[in-house]
Formats: sequence, structure tokens, C-alpha cells
Amino acid sequence: MKKFRIFCSALLCLSFGLATAQPANYAFDPNRIYLDSKEGHGGTAAWAMKKAGDVSLPAEQLSMPGKTTTDWMPAIVPGTVLNSLVFNKVYPEPYYGVNNKLDSNLIPDLSKAGRDFYTYWFRTEFTLPESYADKRVWMQLDGINYRAEVWLNGNLLATMDGMFKDERIDITDFAQLGKPNALAVKVYPVDMPGTTRQKPWGAAGEFFNGGDGNIGLNTTMLMCVGWDFSFLDGIRDRNTGIWKSISIYTTGNVDMRHPFVKSELSKPGYDTAREEVSVELVNPTPKPVKCRVEGEITGTGITFAKETELFRGENQKVTFTADEFPQLVIDNPRLWWPRFKGNPELYELKMRVLVDGTVSDSAKTRFGIREVTYTNDTPDSSRTFIVNGHKIFIRGTNWIPEGMLRTSDERTYAELRYTRQSGINLVRLWGGGIAESDYFYQLCDEMGLLVWQEFWMTGDTKHPQDQDLYLANLAATIKRLRNHPSVAYYVSSNESTETSGARELMTALDGTRGYQMQSECDGVHDGSPYKQVNPMQHYDNTASPRGSRIDGFNPEYGAPTTPTIEVLREMMDEKDLWPINKPMWDYLDGGGFHLVASLYKDLVNQYGEARDIEDFAEKGQFVGAMNSKSIWENWNYNKLGYGDRYCSGLLFWYHNCPVRQVAARMWDWSLEPTASLYHTQNALQPLHVQFDYLKNTVSACNDYYRAFPGYKVTAEVYDLNSKKVWSRTAAIDLPEDGVVNDVFKIDFPANITPVHFIKLRLYDERGKEVSDNFYWRSTNRYEGPETLTGPTTAGFEAISDLKPAKVSARYAQRTDEQGHRYIDVTLRNGGQALAFFTQLQLLDAGGKPVRPSFYTDNFFSLLPGESKTVTIEALPGKLPDNGSSLVIKGWNQPRQQFDLKWDAKRL
Repeated sequence: MKKFRIFCSALLCLSFGLATAQPANYAFDPNRIYLDSKEGHGGTAAWAMKKAGDVSLPAEQLSMPGKTTTDWMPAIVPGTVLNSLVFNKVYPEPYYGVNNKLDSNLIPDLSKAGRDFYTYWFRTEFTLPESYADKRVWMQLDGINYRAEVWLNGNLLATMDGMFKDERIDITDFAQLGKPNALAVKVYPVDMPGTTRQKPWGAAGEFFNGGDGNIGLNTTMLMCVGWDFSFLDGIRDRNTGIWKSISIYTTGNVDMRHPFVKSELSKPGYDTAREEVSVELVNPTPKPVKCRVEGEITGTGITFAKETELFRGENQKVTFTADEFPQLVIDNPRLWWPRFKGNPELYELKMRVLVDGTVSDSAKTRFGIREVTYTNDTPDSSRTFIVNGHKIFIRGTNWIPEGMLRTSDERTYAELRYTRQSGINLVRLWGGGIAESDYFYQLCDEMGLLVWQEFWMTGDTKHPQDQDLYLANLAATIKRLRNHPSVAYYVSSNESTETSGARELMTALDGTRGYQMQSECDGVHDGSPYKQVNPMQHYDNTASPRGSRIDGFNPEYGAPTTPTIEVLREMMDEKDLWPINKPMWDYLDGGGFHLVASLYKDLVNQYGEARDIEDFAEKGQFVGAMNSKSIWENWNYNKLGYGDRYCSGLLFWYHNCPVRQVAARMWDWSLEPTASLYHTQNALQPLHVQFDYLKNTVSACNDYYRAFPGYKVTAEVYDLNSKKVWSRTAAIDLPEDGVVNDVFKIDFPANITPVHFIKLRLYDERGKEVSDNFYWRSTNRYEGPETLTGPTTAGFEAISDLKPAKVSARYAQRTDEQGHRYIDVTLRNGGQALAFFTQLQLLDAGGKPVRPSFYTDNFFSLLPGESKTVTIEALPGKLPDNGSSLVIKGWNQPRQQFDLKWDAKRL
């Protein structure tokens, strides 16, 4: 394996997310009939819903075609009961102000209203084509929450239990061809909804998380009862509903399911892979069936086949091993690599089953050849992950699902594209959330994002009462996820234990991934901090009251960023924005958990007392950017033992906003990025130069599996008048996947202005700039963790004395064949004053930010004479031909607005 090849592949990966179309959903099957609703999804099915207690017809009649539903409400499917009730304006938007608050009494809570209140019938009709004649017809329900009866044309065909188990029903004898069929699904809420009552156990200081803990008795999305990163009092219906798609497909007399590929790589060269392929066959007929199973790894010339016989009703697993089929040994396989380590190479397996020479069914899946292991042979016995024989420094995050399951492929793509842009290389699916969509894992495969998957148990909630139900949901999920090379690690719970039999089940169904019982064991220590602290505490490692946390592997460490002004105005009334209505802001901050209306506000005022909400929101971006930069760069410094201590990985807490909240992260719920996205992107560059606010030293980091000799680091210091007052240059040799710490110390002049700026650059051996960084710093002296002091934190009032900057802009527009629209904007600071925190915004015809949209950089600063080109991308349909505009603004520069017009030209 040649490292130069790996490095070149990694460079190719960098272009993703800058000018690429949204990938198609690989799991989508054009031969299926999908029953997604017109409402909310733009589907073809007309769904209606009604509270079960208000339905007088028996289910046998209700589920017959032609029954009137004129007094029913339109329903969103996939979706939840509350989604549809809000859509129909029965209840107000929960994410606005305190509409969702339990004490507001605007939306009844399941724990008080009772299960019958949120038990609903969902009904639709559909017609199957005559071409389905002489075929087996199947209905697949991908997920309901929590229990359901499935009725078709007057027949109860199935019951479903648990949130994460799909169901495939043979409807051949019950469906009608060429005329309407009626599907009615009665959905029941969770058995035990839990309450917000504080419990005497759970994580210290977090006794309201998970409410009274009883939600854990179900196999469901535990956070819906309430958590401090969401609404502390939960989602009112606990996300009852048909939350995933329903589809219909046909087969012959054998149904093919769950193809699976296991790869075993040779050591130490990783240059040979032995593949094992398996697939499940189902015989739904009353007779035995002989069949032939054929497989192909596309593009490799590898094919294989065998014959088998299935008895009546049998579900048989058919396996092809490399011992039996030597062609399943692949020499010099294309390996799947994570972000910045190489290309995330994927293979495709296609299989089919033939009965009497005719294809009965087929299946396909993509897989990657890679090995993810770990070691605890480290200075502090902490967990270090290893990919294809190479240690990998984990720069990860904690994924939180959308609070009311109001998601889509577009939303998933946007959030994961932002994730990849940030430089993150691992996503943890936290145990109180969900197993995400197939499209989520597909994109992680394609983007080189490792996934740490947990399974619906936490230390703040009880464990499932029905363990068999839990294991059945677990089995269904493992079969769905196990081909994805991004899925690197299985963990039963967040900060708890496991259900008996879970480990054995995962091993039996997969056996290719590492496992640990819970998120804080086996070399992974407990997390924190979670809330706002003095950013200097990230440098002196005092940010957590639990002691040192920048060491080993930390599964949860983070800080907030406030949303932009446009977003704040979308989540509450103007009167609550300013002066800050603390009870309102605290509700939208998990009960005030992240201290946005207190300590964060105090930090904002260190840039001068905020005059109004616009001023507060703008300065809030300075604080959020400092939070993100200081966290990530301290972990960079200590990467794999290069710094003061051994650090193997960080999972930022938390990644995405499940609801609208004043404590956002790199973007907020509305998909509007904050400054933290771009400052994280800078901190996690694969080649990076950085400054330490405590030591005043400059360091350089390399995340590639290749050394870079003959590089050069420069540092320049500018005062508040944009005058250069200090500079230095040094030569360095960057080690492979390593760090050169404390290249030199910046000696700030004694008479420097109270606020000043640092510009760092990293040059390659040919003198080409490969990385740059920018800092703002005060002369305020750090007096310890219990104070609001330090050069990251206080003494920035003089920043208002920055002279006006003169930034000019030129731009070009283009549209590609898929309809993506791009604006290439080149900015130049032609004045004598530094342009601080320049922001670009793409606005729609109504003057609102286009969401999602993708900027290669934003919230940046330009020195006098400095230029930068930024590419902005809008997805198809997001920008009208006329009426949109480009806005450029910043701390010390006037707002500029350019009207945009689009024509039919294409790239």
C-alpha cells in the first residue's frame, strides 16, 4: 500500500461539497409503489387521519375501499400525529416561542391526555396495476412508532411493535389489481410515555434528562420525553405515527432479502481481501421451490452461483465463501478510507434468484472493503481507533435527530454536507436518538464519515421492559446497516449497560465491527463540558468540573453558538428578543442549560454592551467562533501524544439542533450556518497552522498519512489600526499524521493596542500557501477558570474603534445541468483597515436566507490588500430566476446588496 497514493486520493476527496450534485438515494427502487403523502412530501398518496376514539366504523369496514373520509384530516406520511395536527392548524407550531412548553397548555401531553388521545387511524387508497398479475405482491412498512394494526381491504394482516423494526407483508391474496385498495393503519403511542418528573438517579446534575426515566421501558426515541439539548419537557405526542415510508413491490415465488458482504483483509499489507457473501431467501408459497442464486460484484468480473431448495414457508440463508468460490478473493482491493485519509471506495453487489430459469427477485447493495479496529495500548490506556492498519485521530461529533422526525433526504444531505465541510471524520448516533435513514448511511459511506452507532438506551432512562421486542428491533437494524463501511462501531447504550443477548446478536448477524457495552468504558472516559465556559479554560484544561477532559478519548465535549439574527427572529416575537426575555430564551435553551442568556450574554458584552438584538446577534457569532476554534485547536495540539498529554479523539457535544433553540451549533435547526461552521472548518483543515492563547505559541498539524518536509510557517501581528507590529518565519518538517508544536512564541509588543489581530500562514516546499488562520486577541490577563478574563474572553470593547473597511466585490453566476446554481464571489479589501468578520448571504425573493445553501467560507476577515474567492451553491428550485440577491456585510463595513438574475445558460 503506497502512502503517496493514499495522499493523492485524499486530496481528490477535498472537492466534495464545493460543486457537486446531491447524490440520488441508492435505496430508492423505481419499480416500487411508494405511498408517501402528497402533504409534506409531494408524494402520490392521499392520506387521511382521525382519532381512533372518534371513528365509529369497525376496522373491517373502515379498511374497505370507497369509505368516505370527508370528516378526516389530511395526514403527513411519513410523519407523526403531531406533525399532521400542526399541519392542519389544530395546534400551533411547537418550535415557536413557548408554544410547546408544558405549562403553556397549548398542546396536550401524552402523559396527561392518555394514550387514547394520540391513538389515530391513518388511511389511504391506492390502485395496483394489472401487470402485477401472477406475481407475489408485498407491502413493506419501514417503521411505525409505537404499535400498529395494519388492515388491508377489511383484513388485519399484521401488527407491528417497536420503532425500529420493519415489516414485509405478503398481500397477494388480499390486494386487488386494477381497482382501489384501502389501507388503514391504527397507530398507538408508546406504552409508557414517561413524565417530566425529576428522578433521583441518572447523570449527576442532569436529573431532568429523560424525565422520570419510564420512556426507556419502550424501544423508541428516548429523547422525545425531554432533554437539555432539546425541549426539557419533551415532544407532546412522543412522536407517535407512521414515521417511515410504506412501499409495495412484487416478486416471483421466492423473495430475496438482506444481502450481506463480509470482508477479511490480509495483514500487514492489506492487499488481499477475502469476501463472504450471504443472502436470505423466503418461500411464501404452499409448496417447496427449487431455485438458483446468482451474484456479481459489478465492475470486477467476479460472479458466483449455487442452487438450493426451500420448503414451504422457509426463510433460508445462502452463503458463498472464498473457500468455496476462490473468485471471491480480491487482490489489491480498493480500500474505503475516512475523511482526509483516502478515497471512500465502494463496491456494488448485485444478486438475483431464478425459479425455472426466470428471475423471481433481485437485490443489490453497496459495500466497502476496510478494517476498523482499536487499541488501548496507549500511555493512558485510552481507546485509539485504527483504520486499515493506521491509527486515526478522531475528530467527531454527536448527531441528534430532528425532534419531531420532520426530515427529508434534502435535510439529511444538507446536514451531512455541512458535516463533511467542517472536517469532522466520525458521527456518533447518540443512544437516546434513532437509527437514521438508509440515505444517511449512504451519504456517510460516500463522504468518508465513520459512524458510531448506539441502540436506544441511556443512563437517564430505564431499560426496555420487553427485551425480546428490543432484540427484534436490534436485529432488523443490524441487517439494514451492516453493509455500510461507514458504520465502524456498535455501542449498546449511552452511559448505561446492555440488554442481555445484544452483544451475541450483533456478533451473529454481523461480526465485523467492534463493540462496547456503553459509551463510557473500554478506554472512553466520561464527557463534559457541555455548556458555555470561559474559552481560556479549554487551554488550561479546566473547562469541566469533573477534572481534565482534554485527554484520552472524550465522547462529549462542546459549547454553543447563537444563531444569526434572521433565525432568532423566526423563533420568537420581537418583544422577547430584546431586551432578552430570559424565561423565553431559557426554554429555548433546554431550560437554560447552556447558559446562553447568562454567561454567553456576558461574553457577548465583552465586545461592548449590546445595544439591540442585531448587535447582540452579530457579536454572538464572535463568541461562538471562539468557542469552536479554541476547543478543536486544543485537541489538535495534543493529538496522539504530540502535545502535553495523549489525546486520541473528541466527539463534539452536540452536532445538530433537533428543534429551534438559542443554543445552536455549526448551524441551527433551520439549516442556517453560524460562524462556528467555518471556524471549525478552518481548525480541522488537514494541513493547519494554529495559535495557542495561553502559551502564545504557533503550531502546525498534519492529518494526512504522509510527511511534508521543507514547509514554512509565518506569523504576523496587526494592531487595531491594521498596522503590522510583529512578524516571524520558521521552517518546519511536518511528520506523517502528526503535529509540530510550539514552532515559536509570539512576543507581543508591550504597547500593543488592547485589541489586535494575528495572521498565520503555512507554505509548502515550493512556497505555495496551503493553510492560513486568523485570530483576534485582547491584552486582558487571564486570572483563572472562575473569572471572566483572558485574551479570548474579555477586553474587546475597543473593537468598535476599527476604522471602516473598503471591500469590493465581483461575482459570476452559473447553473449546472442538474439545476444547481452557483455564485463565485471574489472580495478584495482595498482600504487601509482590516475587514473584520465579513459575511455573505444569499437571499430569496422575499429577502430571507436561502436554505440550505453552501458557502465555501464565511464569517472571515480580510487584511488590507487581501482577497478571497467564495463559491455559494443553492440546490435546484431554491432560487427564482429573478428577485434573489447577494448581500455582503461585516463588522466594520457597509452592507452591499446585488440583485441576481438567472438565465438558461448552463455550465
